[in-house]
Amino acid sequence: MNRQEVSLFHRAVTLAAAVFAATAAAAQTQLSFALDWKFEGPSAAYFAAIDNGHFAAEGLEVTIEAGSGSVETIPKIATGAFPIGFGDINSVIKFLDQNPGAPVTAVMMIYDKPAFAIVGRKSLGVEAPKDLEGKVLGAPPPDGAWAQFPAFASANGLDVSAITVEPVGFPTREPMLAEGKVAAVTGFSFSSVLNLKRLGVPAEDISNILMADHGLQLYGNAILVNTEWAAQNEETLKAFLRAVAKGWVDVAADPAAGIEALIKRNPAADPALEQERLQMALDQNVMTDWVKANGMGGIDAARMDAALAQIAETYQFQNPTDASLYFTDAYLPAGGFKVN
Repeated sequence: MNRQEVSLFHRAVTLAAAVFAATAAAAQTQLSFALDWKFEGPSAAYFAAIDNGHFAAEGLEVTIEAGSGSVETIPKIATGAFPIGFGDINSVIKFLDQNPGAPVTAVMMIYDKPAFAIVGRKSLGVEAPKDLEGKVLGAPPPDGAWAQFPAFASANGLDVSAITVEPVGFPTREPMLAEGKVAAVTGFSFSSVLNLKRLGVPAEDISNILMADHGLQLYGNAILVNTEWAAQNEETLKAFLRAVAKGWVDVAADPAAGIEALIKRNPAADPALEQERLQMALDQNVMTDWVKANGMGGIDAARMDAALAQIAETYQFQNPTDASLYFTDAYLPAGGFKVN
């Protein structure tokens, strides 16, 4: 083979490789995934699923969009703006009661133990649920934790008339607590606690009152889908969930690597702070004893019934409750995804 033939051969190989790459890229199914919140520690699992090739191995190219509140994810899915998202199942329950037949449901539980919390300052007199009486509580209206506050208040016998609720925005929630303008706030534990630390509030002054540790039987955030899309894309949805589970297993095994994937998308984030946030979510909400024993993604039917009964204590259902409307395990493997 002379020099000219070698050159032509190399060009042909390069062209063939380019065509193959383009064809492979075109073959990937593109999906948009709506998060509940900003790119923080717990979202590292989804970026790890991208960077570690789990989505690609399933034939998926996934774009992840930040959110502005767990409750606000639901209409994004129900309207079809996003086929898949991440949001609070308790808010889904109320949404479907108020909008019967809306095409949205949960298909994979992520926060087996919800992150809903009252985060206060001990120096302002808040260490336990009853301490909220006589105090000012800051609560963002779209906040998933605030949506569950009535059930929490009922479970702890709180006199809600003695609590002054101050509507606050997400950006001002922790700063107002740090400045002492409110005595406590509703929020996700791993968000509000670490945001306060970042603002200079000493750890020993922060009270983290997890609602799940004070009588709340509810589940937390789950993968949500548009049911019309899911019916037409069953295998794609199953592939997505498989990749998500692998992403969570990855960050549980190596949180630091997960945070590296996160920082690529949010360079302004503090790596140490976000790793602590991720670890809190893993320890308190995701890799619970129940998940380790029963697999990730599913729910316990008896607990869901108890959760529905607890919601009904403070919310007037317009329609009969039916757990199958709010959650299905049809897209999960039998026994859920193994995490150990």
